[in-house]
Amino acid sequence: MRASRSLQGQVVVVTGAARGVGALLARKLSARGASLALVGLEPDELRGVAAALHGPAHHWHADVTDHEAMARVAGEVKDRFGKVDVVVANAGVATGGPFVDSDPVAWKRVIEVNLIGGAVTGRAFLHVLMESRGYFLQIASLAAISPAPMMTAYCASKSGVEAFAHSLRAEVGHKGVRVGVGYLSWTDTDMVRGADQDDIMRELRSRLPWPSNKTYPLGPAVDRIVAGIERRSAHVYGQWWLRGMQSVRGYLPALVGAAGGREMRRFGDRLEGRRVGLVGAGGEADEKERADR
Repeated sequence: MRASRSLQGQVVVVTGAARGVGALLARKLSARGASLALVGLEPDELRGVAAALHGPAHHWHADVTDHEAMARVAGEVKDRFGKVDVVVANAGVATGGPFVDSDPVAWKRVIEVNLIGGAVTGRAFLHVLMESRGYFLQIASLAAISPAPMMTAYCASKSGVEAFAHSLRAEVGHKGVRVGVGYLSWTDTDMVRGADQDDIMRELRSRLPWPSNKTYPLGPAVDRIVAGIERRSAHVYGQWWLRGMQSVRGYLPALVGAAGGREMRRFGDRLEGRRVGLVGAGGEADEKERADR
């Protein structure tokens, strides 16, 4: 296990910082002496998070899929704080339901925000991370380890960001930049609560095997992410059991394919014509941002 380093005086960028994992992570990092650059789509929420932090903080309104906007943010963060030590690519959205009837706009947007947004964030900040020999943490998910029916966009995006981060690690390690992947199971956030408002998604999740059928409290998961940042870990697990999933992930597609097929037959006609947009308050903010353009 890599030794922890103090976060005192470190400059940390967190995307998707208006709520959920990003907001609580900012508070916990600030309490450990870090300066925070908060990035997201909800200026009022970001302003409130920044105002509640213990130390220096500022917020930027930007869409993580916008190359020009994120490049501007990276420059402004460097100008304001003088450096960047850590970047956490946390911004994400989700949708659910059968792929055959899925909303193509929402499905594509999940890929754009979660996968392309992570890559755009990395591209924008890599040069300043090379200067500081810093750390880039890409937040992924249990969905990167195991496929799941009714979650094609989310699983595809999180598998993609995992592969992106692993590939990036090999490219930039010799330049002193460490790259990590953070894995979270169902954690008590607006996104998960929004998904649970769909009765079929909620019921389907309840039928998953333990411990993947539980919703886990946000605080302990974020504490694990903070510890991973302090160690600049290659892998960060928000729930203790996710580490063990790595050793069996090769068997999961076949198991999920068989069990998932039985579950889909069980729901039968209830699945016909279901179309789900982006879920939760973060999804609503993303849809509003695009509508206002």
